Amino acid sequence: MRDRKVSIAIPASVVSDTPHLREKTSKIGLIGRTAAIFRINEIIIYPDNPRTDQAAEMNLIALLLSYMETPQYLRKKLFKLQPNLQYAGILPPLRTPHHPLNNKAKNLTSGEYREGITLSRTSEGTLADIGVEQPALIANRQIPLNKRVTLKVMNVSKQVEAELSNPAETQTYWGYAVAVDKHDFVELVKTRKFDLTIATSKYGTPFTDMVHKIAEKWEEAKTVLVAFGAPAKGLHEIVRQQGFDLEHLVDYAVNTIPAQGTETVRTEEAVAVTLAILNVHFHW
Repeated sequence: MRDRKVSIAIPASVVSDTPHLREKTSKIGLIGRTAAIFRINEIIIYPDNPRTDQAAEMNLIALLLSYMETPQYLRKKLFKLQPNLQYAGILPPLRTPHHPLNNKAKNLTSGEYREGITLSRTSEGTLADIGVEQPALIANRQIPLNKRVTLKVMNVSKQVEAELSNPAETQTYWGYAVAVDKHDFVELVKTRKFDLTIATSKYGTPFTDMVHKIAEKWEEAKTVLVAFGAPAKGLHEIVRQQGFDLEHLVDYAVNTIPAQGTETVRTEEAVAVTLAILNVHFHW
């Protein structure tokens, strides 16, 4: 099903046990890179400690993930210099289809898609930076400036021309969206109403025992949520402190790393392992 949307949810405390900004940046870089490898459509950050204001952690995670997802040629225009991006240089490149390496207008091809940012408006339309030495003209459209847009290249002659497009039209993976959800995990699940919710937990049922049941619901689901807890406090504990039972909240609570050899599994490790397993069994 091409229109299936797969989201992952990670807790704000994923960076709380890492004191230095450099290590926090590296950890988020691993999560963003893994999400892109497995074509995740959305990364949701949720608060998991009701006793602490986690706004700073959530905003940091969202900033780093959004920075990673943005093509390199647009970053300076979309992100101001700020302390939290001090170590952005260590973030791994995504190399997804919307991060092209070509920076020459002569090498553009009619029909290709590019991310851009609107620069100026003229009587002919709007000019946008699409990562080559000259801006592309969006003919007969007056679009607000400094707006990120997805464009389809239509003409590659003397003046590059492009038209507004929807990422879904690209028929390929076009990066992930980042969402900061101020609701706790219970409210997140209840309000978003995903067709299928899968929670990962070392106390869950081994994935291999549930794969056939999950497969039946996966085939019908258009929106899927795969949720992760924190190393010090898994989803069972996070949900229990809110007065709920995880098994009654989600469709499936599964253990994707049975008989784990370490006391805890870091969130970034759980994301990589779980998405790799799901990728083998299901399609999105």
